[in-house]
Amino acid sequence: MPSLVLVHGFWHGSWCWSQVLAHVVATGHRAVAVDLAGHGLYARRPRWFTARRYDAAAVDTEVSPLAGVSLDDAAALLTSQLGLVGGGEPVTVVAHSAAGPVLTRVAQRRPDLVAHAVYVSAYMPASEVPAAAYTRVPEAADGRVAPLLRGDPARTGALRLDLATDDADYRKRLREAFYGDVNPALAEAATGLLTPDGPMGVMLGTTTLTRDGWGSVPRTYLVCTGDVALGPALQTRFVAEADAAFPDNPTCTVKLDASHSPFLSVPEELADVLASLG
Repeated sequence: MPSLVLVHGFWHGSWCWSQVLAHVVATGHRAVAVDLAGHGLYARRPRWFTARRYDAAAVDTEVSPLAGVSLDDAAALLTSQLGLVGGGEPVTVVAHSAAGPVLTRVAQRRPDLVAHAVYVSAYMPASEVPAAAYTRVPEAADGRVAPLLRGDPARTGALRLDLATDDADYRKRLREAFYGDVNPALAEAATGLLTPDGPMGVMLGTTTLTRDGWGSVPRTYLVCTGDVALGPALQTRFVAEADAAFPDNPTCTVKLDASHSPFLSVPEELADVLASLG
C-alpha cells in the first residue's frame, strides 16, 4: 500500500492531522503529516502578532515575512517531502484547502511521485487558472473566510487573519467558518494554534495541466457538505472542470457530512475513507 502524506491548508499545520493519523495507522497504513511552506516549522509571524500592544493599523499594512513564498517554493518543498517519505516510490497525497494548488503543481511536474491525489475540501484549480480566481466566482459568494481577512493582500503579500484581536465577534465568526461542527473546546484549542499569514503567492501561481502530467494521476475529491469556508457548490465546480478537461480520468467523489475541518470533526470517518484509497 502506498504511504499517505497529509498536507494541511492555510493557517494550520501538520498538527491538525494528529487524530486522523492515529486512526489511519491503526488500519495498517504508513502515514505522515507534513508542514506546508510558510506554516508549522516554516511559519514566520509578522511583528504585530507578538507585539505587547495591539496595533490595528499594523495588522492591515505590515508586509508579511512570507510575502516572497510562491507556488514554486511550496511545490519544491512538498516534492522533497514526498521523495523522502516514499524513497522515490509514489505515495498517496492528501491536500486540504489551499494545499490543493500545491498538490496539483507537484502532480503535474512529478506524476511519478503521486500514486493518488486526494483533495479534501480543497482548491483544485483548472489549467492556468490561479486558485485566487475562484474567490471571485459566484459559487464562492457566501464563503465566510473572505470577510475575516485583514489588509490588502497585494500590499501585505498574505491572506491574513487577525489572531491577536480580542474582538469576541470576530473570533466567533472565525471558529464558525473553520470549525462549525467541532467540539467547542477542541475548536478553541485549534484556533490558538493557527498562524496569521498564508502566503498569497501560493494562491496566485498557475499550473499548465497536461494529459500525461496531472491528468494522468488518479484523483479523489472529498466534498464536505457542511463547509461554509469553501462551499460545496465551489467544490463541485472543481470536479466538473477537471472531468471536462480530462474525461478519460474522471474524479472519484466522496461526500462527508462535515465542516471545513473534517480532520477535527469526523477524524475516524475521514481516516476510513483515506485508508480505503490504498
